[in-house]
Amino acid sequence: METKKQKIGNWFRTSISARMLVVGFIFLILLIPLGFVKDLIRERETRQAEVIQEINEKWGNEVVLYGPIIKVPYKTYTEEKIFDEQTKTFTKNYKEVLNHAYFLPKKLDIKSKVNTKQLERGIYETVVYSADITMNGKFSEFNFSTADIPEKDIVWDRATLLLQTSNLKGIRNEIQISMNQQEYTLKPKFDESYMSTLESGFLKGLFAKDKNPAFSLNVLINGSESLRFVPVGGETSVSMHSDWHSPSFNGNYLPNDETKKISDNGFEAHWTVLETNRQFGQQFFNNLPNLNKFAFGTSLIIPIDDYQKTERTSKYGILIIGLTLLVFLLIQIISKIAIHPFQYFMIGLALVMFYTLLISISEHQNFLLAYVIAGVSVVGLITAYSKTILKNKKFPLLVFGSLTALYAFIFVIIQLENYALLVGSIGLFIILGIVMFTSKKIDWGNQ
Repeated sequence: METKKQKIGNWFRTSISARMLVVGFIFLILLIPLGFVKDLIRERETRQAEVIQEINEKWGNEVVLYGPIIKVPYKTYTEEKIFDEQTKTFTKNYKEVLNHAYFLPKKLDIKSKVNTKQLERGIYETVVYSADITMNGKFSEFNFSTADIPEKDIVWDRATLLLQTSNLKGIRNEIQISMNQQEYTLKPKFDESYMSTLESGFLKGLFAKDKNPAFSLNVLINGSESLRFVPVGGETSVSMHSDWHSPSFNGNYLPNDETKKISDNGFEAHWTVLETNRQFGQQFFNNLPNLNKFAFGTSLIIPIDDYQKTERTSKYGILIIGLTLLVFLLIQIISKIAIHPFQYFMIGLALVMFYTLLISISEHQNFLLAYVIAGVSVVGLITAYSKTILKNKKFPLLVFGSLTALYAFIFVIIQLENYALLVGSIGLFIILGIVMFTSKKIDWGNQ
């Protein structure tokens, strides 16, 4: 019985298959702390998003502007039949109901000047802005005939102006719209929907003078994340100037390429949207639909997100741990130097520590410096540790070179976007080739 135990122990110490099984088991165990590190990265990223959202809410969230729109009441009549118990007959009664028509401007010209600044709370920062928005345009074609509404049923003196926005909190001025040399103040209405409504008083006497009134208004507003407009004009022109250097144009329409300019000093963009480019007309009856999905504009983004880069780096943790353990396994098999499973485990934990160092340092320094510090620390630690294990200089230098090349390779991949898959595939192919030719020296028959 003792002889059998000795044989099993000797097999574990000398068999290549046994060593591979042990190293493979250690590799699987190391996936547990690596998973904890990935959870930590996601937790810090979530915390960052919460802090940024809190800052944005206090300053002013994203801005969507929708309008101006003229709202005109009109009368409709519903027929009611009333049964007379005495005469056993029905009599007709017509009940007056007030509905509303909504008319969008024929032409809308929007000019916006966006000044940005970065706000910080602790280690987190976000970009916010103050926008100066001017809207000019003209209404026309108040056509009720399409709904068979006679002129006598139109209540022109109770018409009002509407402007909708997603961010009432950020408005910094009393919004007044000028039409035919008259000023109308827009006041908010109670509304629990995403878009809040500002409405003027009655436009009494306005349409008696001019059925095609021109308008002008100015909005000063604080916001964050993005600034977008709904193209309610039959022809909508938007120009945006900002001192922010990293815009992301989004929504249903992109700016004109000929006039778009982006530099380190800011950006300039222009949009032109025609009625034929949209899926809605210039007038609505009974209710005003939600046209937010047609909004377009610009998001102001901070171009470097260290948490995203750290998360991308951690996805290659399996590769780095697996290849490093493989390097030590090949050294052990070729050199016949004994490496204890505990030592493999310590090396693996050092590799996992790279990611905790990276995320903690990158919260206070730029990502490149954090990556270099974490990489040098881990590579130096493992190289020094391997020198005590491997008892010579040749193999520790091999470990140093392999780890340095691996971390440099991963850093290059995470900087790339369009070519990351191509470069990664080529790199893995080269690594596979090196392992295949190195393993030729191993006597696989010695089990």
